[in-house]
Amino acid sequence: MPHAIVWFRNDLRLADNPAFQAALDGGFTPIPVYIHAPEEEGAWAPGAAAEAWRHHSLAALDAALQRRGSRLRIFHSPSLQTLQSLAAACDASAVFWNRRYEPAIEKRDTRIKATLRDHGLHAESFNGALLVEPWRLATKQGGPYRVFTPFWRAARASLRLPSLFDPPASLPATDDGPHGLPLEALGLLPRLGWDAGFWEHWQPGEAGARQALEAFAEGALHGYTRSRDLPDQVGTSRLSPHLHFGEIAPWRIAAVLLALRQPKLEDEIDGYIRQLFWREFAHHLLHHFPHTTEQNLNPRFADFAWARVDERMREAWRHGRTGVPIVDAGMRELWHTGWMHNRVRMIVGSYLCKHMRYHWREGARWFWDTLVDADLANNTLGWQWIAGTGADAAPYFRVFNPVTQAEKFDPDGRYIARWLPELAGLPLAQRFAPWTDPSMLARRAPGYPRRPIVDLAAGRDAALAAYRKVSAGED
Repeated sequence: MPHAIVWFRNDLRLADNPAFQAALDGGFTPIPVYIHAPEEEGAWAPGAAAEAWRHHSLAALDAALQRRGSRLRIFHSPSLQTLQSLAAACDASAVFWNRRYEPAIEKRDTRIKATLRDHGLHAESFNGALLVEPWRLATKQGGPYRVFTPFWRAARASLRLPSLFDPPASLPATDDGPHGLPLEALGLLPRLGWDAGFWEHWQPGEAGARQALEAFAEGALHGYTRSRDLPDQVGTSRLSPHLHFGEIAPWRIAAVLLALRQPKLEDEIDGYIRQLFWREFAHHLLHHFPHTTEQNLNPRFADFAWARVDERMREAWRHGRTGVPIVDAGMRELWHTGWMHNRVRMIVGSYLCKHMRYHWREGARWFWDTLVDADLANNTLGWQWIAGTGADAAPYFRVFNPVTQAEKFDPDGRYIARWLPELAGLPLAQRFAPWTDPSMLARRAPGYPRRPIVDLAAGRDAALAAYRKVSAGED
């Protein structure tokens, strides 16, 4: 059988994998390859938490291949050079991969495809990650969408789910060419083991993704539209890291959920699929506005008066020591699990960008390094949405009050108590705002900050004053 290289990237699955399936359908013996080349990803090389997840996901993929008689060859070298030398050594006539949409990687992949074709190889890429690729939808004026709702309507109207397929029980094997490196040689796991707590909450890999989908369909989907905003409950799918690493296809998720459609679940299913399309919208924006990883989409904010960063205050925010319990609980959840509930992400982001008035890049960079689901498109859209500087953004003058947000979405204070156990013994009102009773706080939780690092009223007033200058076009 002729050989074809299947270049795995953020598509670490065998089921519903178009590039892998193309090799099989073409009658090739697949040579599965992973190339570690983070320096080719530009200014946004993967963060530490995501790389820890990647290690386990690659191990799971290799195990799945080995059960079928194949294996994953791992390399740490320039991508183009590796593909060319491997194709020559294995006598491969084709290279297949699934597309990625980050700006630096799109440019690199275009060069790689052209070079491989120039050298006589059949090089082909596929959509393995999105329901609607970024260039497929345009406004009536022919431009990209900047507002989610019309994007969602157009995407939903054009949605056609691909067929699902499972991998074969066995695969042809070949020993031709270099075998690559052991996974451990990539050094993806942290040396100090700070990720140890992550794996109590997650199972990276395709099997873990399937289990997470099954658990969601049987559990949190029922009542999703109500419970998805409540961080003390398992009310979300928790599929985001699996989607980011391509351990499950979004169209499999949609197909499984749509198969469950019945009157009492219709709103829940539609609500979740709408969230899938928020992810699609993020990729649409990043493709059309690649500068937004560093710059505001809304040019009005180019000269916005962000505050000068105080290192002590930034560290307090990063490590859950702001003195605002819902903010601190979220940051500690992030540190211990590599993930944070979406509602809380908005609260901690609003506190950073509006009460502290720090540039959204400060938050985006920290999330990039600490989230297992760190995704450049979602991270960029999310932070600019929070800051009020991007597409479809929450207006800058909408400043979340973290106390009322906690009262509304963590009404019993259970989320705060879980991640800030030092506050669990406080009465409920003080659990939301402990500085309102300084003596009780000093007595019952002496190690917790006495007051917020930024007073809520003062921070809000300063943010609104800065916004008014932008609105009025002042210097």
